Amino acid sequence: MDSEEKYRLSFTGASLMLPEMAALAHAFLTQKDQAIDKAAIIKGQKAKTINVQFRELRLRVEALTTKQMEILASSDTASQRHIALLSVCKAYSFIREFVVEVLREKVQGFDYQLSEGDYIAFSRRKSLDHPELENLTEKSAIKIKQVTLKILEQTGLIDNIKSKRISPQLIDRAVVRAIAEDNADWLKIFLISDRELDASNSIA
Repeated sequence: MDSEEKYRLSFTGASLMLPEMAALAHAFLTQKDQAIDKAAIIKGQKAKTINVQFRELRLRVEALTTKQMEILASSDTASQRHIALLSVCKAYSFIREFVVEVLREKVQGFDYQLSEGDYIAFSRRKSLDHPELENLTEKSAIKIKQVTLKILEQTGLIDNIKSKRISPQLIDRAVVRAIAEDNADWLKIFLISDRELDASNSIA
């Protein structure tokens, strides 16, 4: 779970896209090494957009274990959403660190309101070690913030991008087990406490 030497910020090319992620996970599981038809996964888009979105979705899904991929492909929507969040956090440490270092810390202090200042402070702090953030154009910086918040909304970590209320997570035991067997530290992205994290190790 170490931070990337340089943040991968290409997630702006695709928001969560849960149905497409589930379809891609199913394709990975069933088609094995066969070529996957991008247009069958991402429909109604121009070829350039399909290529960009498929690249990001593939990056996320390939970060999952087989068991996690199976949940994403065929479980209930809530469990799919949790595994989708996991895949995003595995693929992009910028989002994972924001969730763990900002949202989780606020919840541990019984503060459920995410503010504009929280994001600004996080971004400024990270720019000290990641000059790629400092060198962003204003347009790119705005896009990164917008897509980050949109993904938090789509995964259910916040209620919506306007009010930005942080939502506690109720995670299915099968999801907890699939993650704990991989690395229990990833459960932090669901804002759980250290005590709950210790307890989850007995489920794996």
